[in-house]
Amino acid sequence: MPQINVLSKEISELIAAGEVIERPSSVIKELVENSIDSGAEHITVEIKNGGSTYMRVTDDGCGMAFDDVPTAFLRHATSKIVTKDDLDNICTLGFRGEALASVAAVSRVEVMTKLRGETYGTLYNIEGSVETLHEQGGCPDGTTIIIRDLFYNVPARQKFMKKDVTEANAVSQIMQKITMSHPAVSFRLIRDNRTEFTSSGDGELFSAVYAVYGRDFARDLIPVDYEFHGVKVSGFTVKPLYSKTNRSFQNFFVNGRYVRSRLCSVALESAYTNMIMTGKFPACVLMIDLPPAAMDVNIHPTKAEVRFTEEKTVSDAIYFAIKDALMKDGLIYEFELKPRTDWTKPVPEVTELPQQEFIFTPVNEIEKTELAMNAGQQPEAPAAPAPAPTVTQTVPDVQPVHVPEPEKPAPAAFTAPAPPPEPVRPAPEPVREEAPAPIKGFSYISEKSFAKTPEPAKEPEKPQSVWTEKPKIKVIGEAFGLYVIAEIGDTVVMVDKHAAHERIIFERLKSRNCRQYSQSLLTGVKVLLTADEFSAIEDNLELLSDLGFTFDLTARPCVTATAVPTFVTDLDLEDIVSEIAANLRSYRHDPQSHILDDMLHTVACKSAIKANDKNSLPELQSLVEQVYNDERIRHCPHGRPVMFTMTKNNIAHQFGRT
Repeated sequence: MPQINVLSKEISELIAAGEVIERPSSVIKELVENSIDSGAEHITVEIKNGGSTYMRVTDDGCGMAFDDVPTAFLRHATSKIVTKDDLDNICTLGFRGEALASVAAVSRVEVMTKLRGETYGTLYNIEGSVETLHEQGGCPDGTTIIIRDLFYNVPARQKFMKKDVTEANAVSQIMQKITMSHPAVSFRLIRDNRTEFTSSGDGELFSAVYAVYGRDFARDLIPVDYEFHGVKVSGFTVKPLYSKTNRSFQNFFVNGRYVRSRLCSVALESAYTNMIMTGKFPACVLMIDLPPAAMDVNIHPTKAEVRFTEEKTVSDAIYFAIKDALMKDGLIYEFELKPRTDWTKPVPEVTELPQQEFIFTPVNEIEKTELAMNAGQQPEAPAAPAPAPTVTQTVPDVQPVHVPEPEKPAPAAFTAPAPPPEPVRPAPEPVREEAPAPIKGFSYISEKSFAKTPEPAKEPEKPQSVWTEKPKIKVIGEAFGLYVIAEIGDTVVMVDKHAAHERIIFERLKSRNCRQYSQSLLTGVKVLLTADEFSAIEDNLELLSDLGFTFDLTARPCVTATAVPTFVTDLDLEDIVSEIAANLRSYRHDPQSHILDDMLHTVACKSAIKANDKNSLPELQSLVEQVYNDERIRHCPHGRPVMFTMTKNNIAHQFGRT
């Protein structure tokens, strides 16, 4: 057996650094988090060549004292943890005391720092964990750290670094997350001498999202604000129609710290079930606030993951927060019309903000200048000292930028958006509303047939003196045999009749309240099933009865459908029964699973009216009324929108009338 040796300090430092520093973005993350913890209001990050040769982080935080700077680069040196009890109440981003030590072990580091109110600052240089300079001098308040030649002493790690553009993109992504997590701090990212983005630091999350992702992304967001059992969820989530092709735009921040969490992602996507297309993923910027003791942030070297004490509570809080936001928004999409462009106006040139150079001046040069001025002599220009670096810093003088709020309808829980109500008038005599004319081939769904329909408010003892009239809907006709066109006030509405009817049937099936639509068959439909499929039908007879299906099981292994919902009578019933049996077999012990939705999707899709089906004007009128007045009918079960609107003003704008 080889002899066991104690590793030298140099090797152990390199190994420890590898746990925290993986690439330039890891360095930026650690340094920027330290800047935030120092109370900085403006933070500028500059990188060159993807950060492999040059990184600079400048802040206007509290700075460090002369004697504390060398200590800060020792491993496990921190000002944020004193006793073991502090680990249960961590409120800062950094606390391990490993960041600076790890960075210094694999790069050349220059530090310029000064406490507020102090006369002199500190210049400190360290290379490969070896101190090379430590002296006083003049510099601005705050801290500037320059990292050069990352992994210069670890060729193996340097060899595996990716292309400059890839590393720079990783830095940009880290800065985007940090910018959104701290909207009260103004951030600026400079990439190869070009400003990539700047945030205003006005404390508004929407402003930070706008600065990072741009206008188009911010326009499609809806606000989230919800609290559940001590867990507060706030921020923004995207409308289902504008979902993304991957999860890259899912941003979760727990107590101000960006984390990767499958728990949060699953809860988010569960809230979008049956509202989003297959292969699409919702985007969000969610701030999750909970007591520090309710989570553990010490399970990952870079603190990129957390563990929750009450995972179910956190999951439910996110789920209900998103559901609440989606229901309040109404999810009526306006048809996107291209803006009119004046091609005669020149495109404004993009100009960079002015830059200012800060030069570190050693103490002896400052004292020499002061003595000369006191003696009435013209001070000599000091010779530039060799070790003193010149730090080019973009002035962090960021003025708050006015960011337009996203366009969204006025939130109203469980009520469809409507034109302004007509003037209040005395209550008329009660009028009995006539039932809508039935559409051939399908039956209607009433408000009472939905599951979890909010209970109506209790009737007051005295009759109401005012009433609100429902918006008047006027169907104009159809386009291409599929899209119903109607007028509602100053708005034109287009409804996909197949998608809308499909969603109506799906909600009816999902409500488990279809017994009233069950119709007995004169001749039963016998279907041959496998043993597992037969058992699955047998175990879920009550569920199937709620869906409007009744079966005779006396001829095993065949089942005979004796009653089916009215909206499937014209379909191939043998095919429908076979598909139901196959789906039930997949989850016979868990009939509440999402697989049930797949079965209901299929039944609803096959039962809904199709394109080019002939429907009368009263039938289309009834369909539009059901869709427009029920906020749950906004997407088909596959996630496609069922309705778009166009305002009179937007149409006039396209014709140049406004």
